[in-house]
Amino acid sequence: MEPLRRNPEAVARCIQEANTIAVVSHINPDGDTLGAATAMYLILRKLNKDVALFCDGKIPDSLSFLPAVDLFRVPTGKEGPFDLMLAVDVSDRKRMGSADGLMAQSRMTAQIDHHSTNPQYMQVNSVDGNSPATCVMIREQMDFLNVPMTREIAICLYTGISTDTGNFSFSYTNAEVFHLMSELMHHDLPLAKLNRILFREKSREQVKLLGKALNSLTFCGNGKIAVMKLTREDFLETGALSEHADTIVDYGLYTTGTKMAMLARETEKGEIKFSLRALDPCTVNNIAERFGGGGHPQAAGLTLYNGLNEAVEMVLAAMEEEQKSLEE
Repeated sequence: MEPLRRNPEAVARCIQEANTIAVVSHINPDGDTLGAATAMYLILRKLNKDVALFCDGKIPDSLSFLPAVDLFRVPTGKEGPFDLMLAVDVSDRKRMGSADGLMAQSRMTAQIDHHSTNPQYMQVNSVDGNSPATCVMIREQMDFLNVPMTREIAICLYTGISTDTGNFSFSYTNAEVFHLMSELMHHDLPLAKLNRILFREKSREQVKLLGKALNSLTFCGNGKIAVMKLTREDFLETGALSEHADTIVDYGLYTTGTKMAMLARETEKGEIKFSLRALDPCTVNNIAERFGGGGHPQAAGLTLYNGLNEAVEMVLAAMEEEQKSLEE
């Protein structure tokens, strides 16, 4: 496999040669994949392209402010054909869910992504594992398409950048991010309003679910690993949705001395979905990959099909191994 690299020139050629374009986000969508997709929609419409947005999953209510977000569709298998399918922030093919079928309905396929585990599954791949967010790469793509920044595009890009950098707190937040933020602020970015929506406002259901998670909190690995669990009953009792658990794992790292955190939540289908976090030099993407998941060094996820307690024990054992290896 070729080394990962940004390839905005090749993606630009694909876009310029296409008229009908399908833009795809990943399942369980977050701020970066939706911010990148809606930004690309606005960019492509500036180029007079016929654009369709696809996502196999519910759009979180907290991201409903994004321009064009109401245009997302869940693929039915009857779409197409398309001149180009463009995946954004989709680390591997299975992360497209049912949108995977759009590949066969597209003359050309391309992607823009920032996950270091990306296997480069498209015909044209622009992948930079060192980029803090896919939305950073979308900004670069604009230059190769000669599309100017607008307030709406700035809102989309800020959403992806801020959420994927933990509101500019993760270790891979770099100078490129702040250079871009300066540009976004010059385009009337409503920073205070968006920051409150993304990082401060929480529904009552979400707060109740957080309470359930914190009540389950235990510390393992000599107090350096925080473990939280959410059962299906916890969601039913609080009226919370799956999306309401997205940032709860971060609370595990708020305790002094904690280096790694885990949130395990049981879905209505019986799956056990894990969110993992770590403080540098600890890493969790290697742990996630061991169980078929993936992500970034300090933020990753995976899904298991064992019982909740058994699944937690398996992942916790791997986290404890990682912690011990750093202490040796």
